[in-house]
Amino acid sequence: MKKLSVKEARLAGAIGAAAKVQGWVRTRRDSKGGFSFVEVNDGTCLGNLQVIAPAEIANYESEVKHLTAGCSVTVTGEIVASAGGEQAAELRAESITVHGWAEPETYPLQKKRHSLEKLREWAHLRPRTNAIGAVMRVRHRVSKSIHDFFHEDGFFYVHTPIITASDCEGAGEMFRVTTLDMANPPRDDKGAIDNAKDFFGRPAYLTVSGQLEGEIYASALGKVYTFGPTFRAENSNTSRHLAEFWMVEPEAAFFELTDNIDLAERFLKRIVNDVLADCQEDLALFQQHIDKTVLERLEGLQSGAFTRLPYTEAITLLAGSAEKFEYPVEWGTDLQAEHERWLTEKHFKGPVVLTDYPASIKPFYMFVNEPDTEGRLTVRAMDVLVPGVGEIIGGSQREHRLDMLETRMAEQGLNPADYWWYADLRRYGTVPHAGFGLGLERMVQYVTGMANIRDVIPFPRTPGSAEF
Repeated sequence: MKKLSVKEARLAGAIGAAAKVQGWVRTRRDSKGGFSFVEVNDGTCLGNLQVIAPAEIANYESEVKHLTAGCSVTVTGEIVASAGGEQAAELRAESITVHGWAEPETYPLQKKRHSLEKLREWAHLRPRTNAIGAVMRVRHRVSKSIHDFFHEDGFFYVHTPIITASDCEGAGEMFRVTTLDMANPPRDDKGAIDNAKDFFGRPAYLTVSGQLEGEIYASALGKVYTFGPTFRAENSNTSRHLAEFWMVEPEAAFFELTDNIDLAERFLKRIVNDVLADCQEDLALFQQHIDKTVLERLEGLQSGAFTRLPYTEAITLLAGSAEKFEYPVEWGTDLQAEHERWLTEKHFKGPVVLTDYPASIKPFYMFVNEPDTEGRLTVRAMDVLVPGVGEIIGGSQREHRLDMLETRMAEQGLNPADYWWYADLRRYGTVPHAGFGLGLERMVQYVTGMANIRDVIPFPRTPGSAEF
């Protein structure tokens, strides 16, 4: 007897097989004909497997007729053609073993539909729902596509530190990592906390990015990417922000900005192609219940071109539009989500890559262009904007000129001694190089249509919330 997943058992090719299926009960209904219909799901697909449980099963009266949503079971029997039209096959049970009961009075996932907000209170149970189960299967497929894409393109996967002493973004929104006794920290002769007594002998933090360390390995291996958790102590409770999230950050030596944009476009198309090909059942759920534009949006990205537009031209378009924005638009300010969505959803009606942002609003490591005709400095930055989400990728050509890097660090008040190793990369065999960052959760939001980023990560970490 072969063990099959629910996904495998529901296929027409399984008909006639003696099989064992394990999972959790979704529903049970009893027939007057002396048998029961039990819907079982094991998380491998959206659809349930219908189990026909005849009264002849030894524990039919004592257990099968008492099954409720959430009970865990092993069912053995024969896969037969389904009499109904919703699925090709069903399982005619010969035995049903109950492993765990679910108290029907307290089990929260009953047949009625719960709001996504309510499900966040049950993060330990919400993966059993159709919506969150579908999100997590898509998240898995996106993650696999990421690794496949970079492997096939000659990039090496590098694990960069989670604990760091460097603030890549320079914004200071970092979580402190310490072993000091906060109730009685050691003090130096000036009364300040003595960081030399801490575990690392200096202040240490959870990383906001693996980019800087990625540049080290790109300077030796040519093309690398990181894919890991990152952290930002930004006190924001919006539907777009998390304190813990996953970032994909490729870095390539001998790349300039146009190479970077080309890579980002191919990368996004590959992910979307794979999801459209392999997650059709889950996408149908999102299309029907979450966002009726999901398929149109994905197919548009898959087949369409990405508009490439300098920041200065974008500002001109936004300022000249008749749209009433909450945040005013002027050269030198960063774009807000409302601006990004106007560009992608109303004006260009598709993905947009914005380039060459003002140097004053970007980090120190971005390559500085020659001044424009008005004497304004810009950097070779790029943001990929997509309909429904806004910014999904941010990147740049990196500053490989030592003198300019040191100038930019001084302008932003950074201590060069903290980045001595980063400057060394410019002293020893420096080359043009570029990279970008993709937030995994933003990508999953885009392909599923989920409005809140807290619903596309297993356990969201937000201000005031670190439960589970």
